Parts: sequence; C-alpha cells; structure tokens
Amino acid sequence: MKEKFNKENSRKEMKRREFIRVGASFAAGAGLVGLGSTKLFAANSNSVAQTTIENVTLNNGVQMPILGFGTLYLNDEKGAQCVADAISLGYCLIDTATIYGNEAAVGAGIKKSGIDREKLFVTSKLWVDDSGYEKGKAAFQTSLDKLGLDYLDLYLIHRPRGDVKGSWKAMEELYKEGKIKAIGISNFEDHQIDELLEYATIKPAVNQIETHAFFQQSKARKSLLDYGVQMEAWSPFAQGRNELFTNQTLATIGKKYNKNNAQVSLRWHYQRGIVAIPRSSQKAHMQENLNIFDFELSDDDMKTIAALDLNKTQFPEWE
Repeated sequence: MKEKFNKENSRKEMKRREFIRVGASFAAGAGLVGLGSTKLFAANSNSVAQTTIENVTLNNGVQMPILGFGTLYLNDEKGAQCVADAISLGYCLIDTATIYGNEAAVGAGIKKSGIDREKLFVTSKLWVDDSGYEKGKAAFQTSLDKLGLDYLDLYLIHRPRGDVKGSWKAMEELYKEGKIKAIGISNFEDHQIDELLEYATIKPAVNQIETHAFFQQSKARKSLLDYGVQMEAWSPFAQGRNELFTNQTLATIGKKYNKNNAQVSLRWHYQRGIVAIPRSSQKAHMQENLNIFDFELSDDDMKTIAALDLNKTQFPEWE
C-alpha cells in the first residue's frame, strides 16, 4: 500500500492550466475577505504574499482554516520547499500522513518557513498498520518526532480498518493530555461513525473524505452536519481526473468571474462549508488556489455544478 502512495505520480499529475482565464493575474498581497470572521496567517517579512483565510469552528471549539495545503507526493527537499512556499503565501493548515512518507519533509518545510508554531494548523493521520492502542500511541509519537513538533492540531484515523476502538482510545488520551488539539477520522461512512460513537467518549471533530465536483457526497455532507462533524475534502480537484481542469461547465462558470476551473472548484467547496486541502508543487498555482475569496458563485452556478455529480468515487483503486 505504501508503494501506491509513494510511487511516481506522473499519471495523476495532469496539466492543470489547460484552461487559462482571460486576463489572469495573481492578486499578490491582496486582502481577500471570506464570508465570516477571518484571521491573517503569514510566514515572515519575506513572504511573497499574505492571504486572509476564514476559519471554521470545530465541535470542541478549535478554529480550523477552511482552506489548507495538501502534501501527498511532496517528498524530500522538494516537499520541504513546497511547504515553506505555501506558508509564505498564507497557508497555515498543512495536511500530511504517516503513509505519505513525508512527515520529515513537512517538518523541514515548517522550520524553513520561520513561522511561529502557534500560527499553524498541522494535521497527520494514523495508518492502518499502526492501529490499536499501544501501536497507535507509538505511531503518533513517531509522527510528532518526524515533524519536529510538540503537538498536533488534528490527528485522524486514516481508514476505518484494524483496531479502530483501540486507536480511538489512544487518541482520546493524547487529546486529554494536550498533545492533540482535535481528533477525527478519514474515509468513514455513516455506519462506521455510528459504531465508533457507541464507545467514543469524545466525538470526532472532522471526517476527511473524497469529495469534488464529480463525487459530491451530498448524503454524507448532510449526515456530518447532523453529527456535528466537520467535512473535509481530500483531493478537491479529483487530482485532475475526469478532465476536471478542462471541464467546460466549470470553465463557462469561471469565465463570468475571470476565474479558472480550479478556483471555481475551491469556491464551490467553500460555499458548501467544506474544508479543502488542494496540493500543488507550483508556487503560482498555490497562489491561485488562495484567490477564491473575491467572488461568489450564484445559486444557479451551484445548481449547475451539482449536475456534474457522478455519485461515485474517482479513485476505485483506493477502495
């Protein structure tokens, strides 16, 4: 399984900007305003640009940025530089996982950025092979050591497999000790959440699942709202699958606002109240992904995008 996550991702690294918006320009340094209260996150005085990102409030009161930076496939020195670049632009939610094999690179990028730890929101995840009480605690400490941090803002059970009950008990204890600010899950379906809630003393704060224009997870979104669990999207662009970056429906909508498909997609997530963690190795694309707070999709736009839903995963090999 690790080979699947760490292999060269050339097939999935599709050309992102085949659709170029007319008159595109990066609003470097612009104050972008969200729909609610906002907070500024910036790396240091050498930052190229600093962007304001809105927070969502998790069920334990912790504030989590609604837009962050994903790090899957970003490894070694390149990965560290990408993380430092993202932070310099204003990202403070940084998402990694044990199975990505890049926690040390992410930690190096954080250190390179020079940002105060308190300004970051760092997420990692417990892999299936490390499930259980004792193994889970040991794996968490390994992740913390690789990242070079004293605590995590969010720690997730990556998949609902193995000894989930033991893992959750370990995470609850780490949470109570202050080593994790919020605990959650990833790729859990409703019945698996119900099972966890039968023994959990702390409700999951987040469920990170696949969701994008082609797999909108409307039922899961409603269920998570009912549970009081924040929905977070991994691969909000479906890694470019099904030609998302050149989709004509998204392009037509984007043309009205002088935005590209990626920006329309992220704005769609934002207006649905979903945390998104797009990944890019290109600093220009990182900046573009931040420039989604200066326009608003209309109700008709949202309905048009809703019609793109295929209601099935675009990653069948990960099932």
